[in-house]
Amino acid sequence: MIAPGHSNRDDLLARLTGPPGPELSCEECFAQLDHYVELELAGTDADTTIPGMRAHLEGCSACGEDHESLRALIATEARADT
Repeated sequence: MIAPGHSNRDDLLARLTGPPGPELSCEECFAQLDHYVELELAGTDADTTIPGMRAHLEGCSACGEDHESLRALIATEARADT
């Protein structure tokens, strides 16, 4: 169900115009991804430490998949160590 005042057109416009704040490129994302995931898993505010990363991960499916894969890998390794 679509919320009142919200349409597919609004979603399309948001995707085309990008986030209102800073956003990283794929290269910058790749360079910072390990650090970002470490911060997330440590419970630190990763979004404040690396501004623009969250917006990039939400808008770039390739980087978003890398993020999820890295989180899963680290979580698996952490379980194996315990």
